[in-house]
Amino acid sequence: MQEFLQQLVNGVSWGGIYALIALGYTMVYGILRLINFAHGDVYMVGAYLAFYSVGWFGLAREGGVGVAGVVLVFAVAMLGCAALGIVIERSAYKPVRRHSKLTALITAIGVSLLLENAGILIFGADPKFFPQIIESRTVRLPAGVVITNHQILILCCSCFLMLLLQLVIYRTKVGKAMRAVSFNRDAASLMGIATDRIIIFTFAIGSALAAAAAVLVALTNPKIDPLMGLLPGIKAFVAAVLGGIGNVPGAVVGGLLMGVAETLVAGYISSTLRDAIAFSLLIVILLVKPSGILGKAVSEKV
Repeated sequence: MQEFLQQLVNGVSWGGIYALIALGYTMVYGILRLINFAHGDVYMVGAYLAFYSVGWFGLAREGGVGVAGVVLVFAVAMLGCAALGIVIERSAYKPVRRHSKLTALITAIGVSLLLENAGILIFGADPKFFPQIIESRTVRLPAGVVITNHQILILCCSCFLMLLLQLVIYRTKVGKAMRAVSFNRDAASLMGIATDRIIIFTFAIGSALAAAAAVLVALTNPKIDPLMGLLPGIKAFVAAVLGGIGNVPGAVVGGLLMGVAETLVAGYISSTLRDAIAFSLLIVILLVKPSGILGKAVSEKV
């Protein structure tokens, strides 16, 4: 029982990371019906922005830095990636917005490859080690379960950002506009909603969440490289599909399920099957309920 609870805690903390990245996929799909395959690479850029910001502000010191330093690192990564998301949308996706879905998909793959190769050119192909701005400590919970302060930070940050996103979507004017654009973009435009600004806002928010996830991962697994966004990006996409792509709560549910499933498979069966579980879940959900756990089937007009 103790081992199961331990795996559950580990899985939920990883699930929070997947959920943060999956929210970017699901929001963009909900607004544009576009699968933004470059989202995982925006996550990579977030990790590098955080890495360099530690050096710029002189935060690499033994024993970690204070709360203000950590907030500064998160702010640089999130704002930088929000700006990157806007640039990607304006320069790559807006010109093909009225083209076929296949064109948009190929554009997304092209942007992803461009970011990866630009990352290798700018940051170098060799991995870098993220400085430990928060000293690692362990906390013992009841039933013999051990949790690190990094895992607690992941859980707290993930919950805070997801709740904040829910408040923005359901309690603010811009959130109401996002829901209207998601429901019918043309009708929302006719009603006076500035759809372009809503789309920009969606890309900025999604990219900022991916950057936050990248900083949280870098604190736990300090090795970062220009291709680090590939696998987490694909897994987060699977998590979004699992929960019902286009559905914000579904992305959270899918991310948590993905994290827990991965950890349980690695703990009880084999760590080599850890990555295979994502694709197994994708196949199962597409066969059993293609719209996802919380998604609704939508008929295509022809």
